[in-house]
Amino acid sequence: MFHVIGITPVAPIRLEPSHRSEMVSQLLFGEMAELLNRDGDFLQVRTVYDQYVGWIQANQVTDVLESWLEKSKTEGYIDQVTTIEVAGQPMVVYPGTPVWRSDTLAGIPVDYGAVSPVKPKRRSRKNLQEATLTYMNTSYLWGGKTVAGTDCSGFVQQVYKLFGTDLPRDAYLQAEVGEVVGFLEESRPGDLAFFDNAEGRITHVGILLGPNKIIHASGQVRIDMIDSQGIKQKVSRQRTHFLRIIKRVW
Repeated sequence: MFHVIGITPVAPIRLEPSHRSEMVSQLLFGEMAELLNRDGDFLQVRTVYDQYVGWIQANQVTDVLESWLEKSKTEGYIDQVTTIEVAGQPMVVYPGTPVWRSDTLAGIPVDYGAVSPVKPKRRSRKNLQEATLTYMNTSYLWGGKTVAGTDCSGFVQQVYKLFGTDLPRDAYLQAEVGEVVGFLEESRPGDLAFFDNAEGRITHVGILLGPNKIIHASGQVRIDMIDSQGIKQKVSRQRTHFLRIIKRVW
Protein backbone atom coordinates (compact mmCIF):
# COMPACT_ATOMS: atom_id res chain seq x y z
CA MET A 1 0.00 0.00 0.00
CA PHE A 2 1.44 3.37 -1.04
CA HIS A 3 0.56 6.70 0.58
CA VAL A 4 0.93 10.34 -0.36
CA ILE A 5 0.74 13.47 1.81
CA GLY A 6 -0.48 16.99 1.03
CA ILE A 7 2.25 19.60 0.53
CA THR A 8 0.08 22.63 -0.32
CA PRO A 9 -2.23 24.50 2.10
CA VAL A 10 -5.30 23.08 0.36
CA ALA A 11 -5.39 20.64 -2.55
CA PRO A 12 -8.67 20.07 -4.43
CA ILE A 13 -9.97 16.51 -4.60
CA ARG A 14 -12.00 16.16 -7.80
CA LEU A 15 -14.62 13.74 -9.03
CA GLU A 16 -12.70 12.99 -12.23
CA PRO A 17 -9.01 13.40 -13.26
CA SER A 18 -9.49 16.85 -14.77
CA HIS A 19 -9.17 20.46 -13.63
CA ARG A 20 -12.66 21.03 -15.01
CA SER A 21 -14.19 18.30 -12.88
CA GLU A 22 -16.12 19.35 -9.78
CA MET A 23 -14.29 19.54 -6.46
CA VAL A 24 -15.78 17.03 -4.01
CA SER A 25 -13.42 17.56 -1.07
CA GLN A 26 -9.96 18.84 -0.16
CA LEU A 27 -6.67 17.53 1.23
CA LEU A 28 -5.03 19.86 3.73
CA PHE A 29 -1.30 20.27 4.25
CA GLY A 30 0.00 17.20 6.05
CA GLU A 31 -3.10 15.06 5.48
CA MET A 32 -2.43 11.59 4.07
CA ALA A 33 -4.13 9.54 1.40
CA GLU A 34 -3.78 6.04 0.00
CA LEU A 35 -2.73 5.94 -3.65
CA LEU A 36 -5.19 3.97 -5.80
CA ASN A 37 -4.51 4.84 -9.43
CA ARG A 38 -2.84 7.31 -11.79
CA ASP A 39 -4.13 9.13 -14.87
CA GLY A 40 -1.65 11.57 -16.41
CA ASP A 41 -1.05 14.42 -13.97
CA PHE A 42 -3.71 13.17 -11.56
CA LEU A 43 -3.70 10.53 -8.83
CA GLN A 44 -6.74 8.70 -7.59
CA VAL A 45 -6.57 8.60 -3.79
CA ARG A 46 -8.53 7.52 -0.73
CA THR A 47 -8.06 9.91 2.18
CA VAL A 48 -6.86 8.32 5.41
CA TYR A 49 -8.97 10.55 7.66
CA ASP A 50 -12.42 9.96 6.17
CA GLN A 51 -11.91 7.35 3.40
CA TYR A 52 -13.02 9.77 0.69
CA VAL A 53 -12.12 8.78 -2.88
CA GLY A 54 -11.28 11.26 -5.62
CA TRP A 55 -8.60 12.64 -7.93
CA ILE A 56 -5.82 15.01 -6.89
CA GLN A 57 -3.09 16.77 -8.85
CA ALA A 58 0.14 14.79 -8.51
CA ASN A 59 2.38 17.81 -7.83
CA GLN A 60 0.28 18.85 -4.81
CA VAL A 61 1.32 15.75 -2.86
CA THR A 62 4.50 13.82 -2.23
CA ASP A 63 5.21 10.14 -1.59
CA VAL A 64 5.34 8.93 2.00
CA LEU A 65 8.16 6.52 2.83
CA GLU A 66 7.38 3.90 5.46
CA SER A 67 10.68 4.75 7.17
CA TRP A 68 9.47 8.34 7.73
CA LEU A 69 6.01 7.28 8.82
CA GLU A 70 7.39 4.82 11.38
CA LYS A 71 9.22 7.59 13.27
CA SER A 72 6.68 10.39 12.77
CA LYS A 73 3.20 10.98 14.16
CA THR A 74 0.73 13.81 14.56
CA GLU A 75 0.58 15.86 17.75
CA GLY A 76 -2.79 17.48 17.11
CA TYR A 77 -4.38 20.06 14.84
CA ILE A 78 -4.06 23.76 14.13
CA ASP A 79 -7.21 25.61 15.20
CA GLN A 80 -6.55 29.06 13.70
CA VAL A 81 -5.29 30.43 10.42
CA THR A 82 -1.53 30.71 10.90
CA THR A 83 1.76 30.86 9.00
CA ILE A 84 4.41 28.15 9.15
CA GLU A 85 7.64 27.71 7.21
CA VAL A 86 7.93 25.00 4.56
CA ALA A 87 11.26 24.46 2.76
CA GLY A 88 12.38 27.86 4.03
CA GLN A 89 9.33 29.73 2.70
CA PRO A 90 6.19 30.96 4.51
CA MET A 91 2.93 29.05 4.04
CA VAL A 92 -0.50 29.96 5.37
CA VAL A 93 -2.34 26.93 6.78
CA TYR A 94 -5.90 26.48 8.01
CA PRO A 95 -7.78 25.08 11.01
CA GLY A 96 -7.81 21.29 10.91
CA THR A 97 -4.27 21.07 9.51
CA PRO A 98 -2.36 18.28 11.33
CA VAL A 99 0.90 19.08 13.09
CA TRP A 100 3.52 16.35 12.68
CA ARG A 101 6.13 15.55 15.32
CA SER A 102 8.99 15.67 12.84
CA ASP A 103 11.49 18.16 11.39
CA THR A 104 10.31 17.24 7.91
CA LEU A 105 7.10 16.39 6.16
CA ALA A 106 8.05 13.26 4.24
CA GLY A 107 11.48 14.77 3.56
CA ILE A 108 10.40 18.42 3.14
CA PRO A 109 11.76 20.72 5.92
CA VAL A 110 8.90 22.13 8.03
CA ASP A 111 9.09 24.64 10.87
CA TYR A 112 5.81 25.05 12.76
CA GLY A 113 7.31 27.88 14.81
CA ALA A 114 5.33 28.74 17.93
CA VAL A 115 2.22 26.84 16.80
CA SER A 116 0.71 24.86 19.66
CA PRO A 117 -1.17 21.88 18.21
CA VAL A 118 -4.61 21.41 19.70
CA LYS A 119 -5.33 18.16 21.48
CA PRO A 120 -9.04 17.23 21.52
CA LYS A 121 -10.87 20.20 23.02
CA ARG A 122 -13.06 19.78 26.09
CA ARG A 123 -16.70 19.51 25.04
CA SER A 124 -18.28 22.67 26.41
CA ARG A 125 -20.66 25.33 25.14
CA LYS A 126 -17.88 27.94 25.30
CA ASN A 127 -15.36 25.86 23.34
CA LEU A 128 -18.02 24.90 20.79
CA GLN A 129 -18.91 28.53 20.24
CA GLU A 130 -15.27 29.53 19.81
CA ALA A 131 -14.60 26.71 17.33
CA THR A 132 -17.66 27.44 15.20
CA LEU A 133 -17.24 31.23 15.20
CA THR A 134 -13.77 30.78 13.68
CA TYR A 135 -15.66 29.96 10.45
CA MET A 136 -18.26 32.72 10.75
CA ASN A 137 -19.01 34.47 7.41
CA THR A 138 -16.86 31.99 5.46
CA SER A 139 -18.15 31.74 1.89
CA TYR A 140 -19.99 28.58 0.86
CA LEU A 141 -17.83 26.43 -1.42
CA TRP A 142 -18.94 23.03 -2.70
CA GLY A 143 -16.31 20.51 -1.57
CA GLY A 144 -14.54 23.04 0.66
CA LYS A 145 -13.58 22.56 4.31
CA THR A 146 -11.54 25.63 5.31
CA VAL A 147 -12.16 29.22 6.37
CA ALA A 148 -11.31 30.19 2.78
CA GLY A 149 -14.50 28.39 1.67
CA THR A 150 -16.54 25.50 3.04
CA ASP A 151 -19.66 23.49 2.42
CA CYS A 152 -22.06 22.48 5.18
CA SER A 153 -20.67 19.02 5.93
CA GLY A 154 -17.04 20.14 5.57
CA PHE A 155 -17.67 22.83 8.19
CA VAL A 156 -19.25 20.33 10.59
CA GLN A 157 -16.51 17.75 10.03
CA GLN A 158 -13.67 20.18 10.69
CA VAL A 159 -15.25 21.62 13.85
CA TYR A 160 -15.80 18.16 15.32
CA LYS A 161 -12.27 17.11 14.40
CA LEU A 162 -11.01 19.64 16.96
CA PHE A 163 -13.03 17.86 19.67
CA GLY A 164 -11.63 14.43 18.82
CA THR A 165 -14.80 13.29 17.03
CA ASP A 166 -14.27 11.88 13.53
CA LEU A 167 -17.19 12.28 11.16
CA PRO A 168 -17.71 11.18 7.53
CA ARG A 169 -17.36 13.80 4.80
CA ASP A 170 -20.95 14.03 3.49
CA ALA A 171 -24.09 15.12 5.33
CA TYR A 172 -26.11 11.99 4.55
CA LEU A 173 -23.30 9.84 5.99
CA GLN A 174 -22.91 12.07 9.05
CA ALA A 175 -26.63 11.51 9.69
CA GLU A 176 -25.90 7.82 10.29
CA VAL A 177 -23.63 8.61 13.26
CA GLY A 178 -24.77 9.01 16.88
CA GLU A 179 -28.12 8.79 18.65
CA VAL A 180 -31.43 10.30 17.61
CA VAL A 181 -32.75 13.26 19.63
CA GLY A 182 -36.55 13.04 19.58
CA PHE A 183 -37.47 16.69 19.86
CA LEU A 184 -35.74 20.00 19.20
CA GLU A 185 -36.56 21.06 22.76
CA GLU A 186 -34.46 18.13 24.04
CA SER A 187 -31.41 19.11 22.00
CA ARG A 188 -28.12 20.33 23.46
CA PRO A 189 -25.50 22.69 22.04
CA GLY A 190 -23.35 20.59 19.71
CA ASP A 191 -26.13 18.33 18.44
CA LEU A 192 -26.35 18.08 14.67
CA ALA A 193 -29.51 18.97 12.74
CA PHE A 194 -30.04 17.40 9.32
CA PHE A 195 -32.33 18.64 6.57
CA ASP A 196 -33.77 16.96 3.47
CA ASN A 197 -34.97 17.95 0.01
CA ALA A 198 -38.28 17.28 -1.71
CA GLU A 199 -37.16 13.73 -2.54
CA GLY A 200 -36.40 13.02 1.13
CA ARG A 201 -32.62 12.93 0.67
CA ILE A 202 -30.52 14.55 3.37
CA THR A 203 -28.67 17.43 1.75
CA HIS A 204 -27.80 19.82 4.58
CA VAL A 205 -26.41 19.80 8.12
CA GLY A 206 -25.74 22.38 10.82
CA ILE A 207 -24.62 22.59 14.44
CA LEU A 208 -27.17 23.53 17.08
CA LEU A 209 -26.03 26.29 19.43
CA GLY A 210 -29.29 26.11 21.39
CA PRO A 211 -32.89 24.88 20.95
CA ASN A 212 -33.69 27.75 18.57
CA LYS A 213 -30.30 28.70 17.12
CA ILE A 214 -28.12 26.97 14.52
CA ILE A 215 -24.82 27.71 12.79
CA HIS A 216 -24.48 26.32 9.27
CA ALA A 217 -22.95 26.98 5.85
CA SER A 218 -25.58 28.30 3.47
CA GLY A 219 -24.30 31.02 1.18
CA GLN A 220 -21.89 31.69 4.01
CA VAL A 221 -21.37 30.32 7.50
CA ARG A 222 -24.17 32.00 9.40
CA ILE A 223 -26.30 31.79 12.52
CA ASP A 224 -30.03 31.41 11.90
CA MET A 225 -33.18 30.51 13.78
CA ILE A 226 -34.52 26.96 13.87
CA ASP A 227 -37.86 25.50 14.94
CA SER A 228 -39.50 22.09 14.65
CA GLN A 229 -40.08 22.65 10.93
CA GLY A 230 -36.59 23.77 10.05
CA ILE A 231 -34.42 26.84 9.48
CA LYS A 232 -35.66 30.39 9.12
CA GLN A 233 -33.15 32.99 8.02
CA LYS A 234 -32.50 35.46 10.80
CA VAL A 235 -32.96 38.58 8.66
CA SER A 236 -35.43 37.63 5.90
CA ARG A 237 -37.45 35.22 8.08
CA GLN A 238 -37.74 32.96 5.04
CA ARG A 239 -37.90 29.20 5.48
CA THR A 240 -34.80 27.79 3.78
CA HIS A 241 -34.36 24.21 5.05
CA PHE A 242 -36.75 21.56 6.37
CA LEU A 243 -35.73 19.58 9.45
CA ARG A 244 -35.42 15.81 9.05
CA ILE A 245 -33.57 14.55 12.12
CA ILE A 246 -31.39 15.61 15.05
CA LYS A 247 -28.43 13.46 16.11
CA ARG A 248 -26.17 13.54 19.16
CA VAL A 249 -22.64 12.50 18.22
CA TRP A 250 -20.80 13.19 21.48
